[in-house]
Amino acid sequence: MRKMTKDGYYLNRHSCFLLQYHMVLVTKYRNPVLTGLVKDHIYATIRNTMEEKEIRILQMNGEPDHIHILFECGPEISPLTLANVLKTRSARFVRRDLSEEVKKFYWSDTPMFWSKSYFICTVGNNNQEIVENYIRNQGNK
Repeated sequence: MRKMTKDGYYLNRHSCFLLQYHMVLVTKYRNPVLTGLVKDHIYATIRNTMEEKEIRILQMNGEPDHIHILFECGPEISPLTLANVLKTRSARFVRRDLSEEVKKFYWSDTPMFWSKSYFICTVGNNNQEIVENYIRNQGNK
């Protein structure tokens, strides 16, 4: 169980943290499949998966061929593992539930939906220069 401090950091039994990430998932072949029912289904699956893992989505949006997710999570979450879980689960569920809509873009019965790659970067309230100065000035008071 984690609590949030008044400063916006999270506390659990042995740590204090604020981990924010920007993730981008791209559809296979950049096919514009993230529209209508498919988009709604994919977004709902991602929201449900993140909620189950106690990951807070700050913002989620995208274009027909990719999705951006800004989120906060605990240090126990691996961004690589999360990307794989989100892609696998959402592709499996959308192919199961909306196979006709997906077949317009993916002609085979293979589970392809997402590109093998993804983008992830950390995001924070402070920029690099502020953090560098903060670390540089540690012990100088």
